[in-house]
Amino acid sequence: MEYVYASLLLHSAGKEITEENIKKVLEAAGIQVDENRVKMLVAALKEINIEEVIKQATAAPVVPAAAPAAPAAAGAPAEEKKEEEEEEEEKEVSEEEIAEGISSLFG
Repeated sequence: MEYVYASLLLHSAGKEITEENIKKVLEAAGIQVDENRVKMLVAALKEINIEEVIKQATAAPVVPAAAPAAPAAAGAPAEEKKEEEEEEEEKEVSEEEIAEGISSLFG
């Protein structure tokens, strides 16, 4: 993740994302640089419009965490509980898919 953060920092500062610049950022943060990872990241980012990715990421709907459910009334059908659990699982999956999609863009 540090490598992606370094590239985002360079982008934010209006600097070119090169192997040398990423190394400088990582070294300044006290991180031991892996030359292969830097090369792979720079190669992957050449094909990506970072500004567009950021816009897409911020436009993606964020599902808020579910509020704690009120205690169920005595004798409530078990089906309601199952539906609530399924809805929570669907929300978790969609959040995970969003995170995976964004992380896959940056290698």
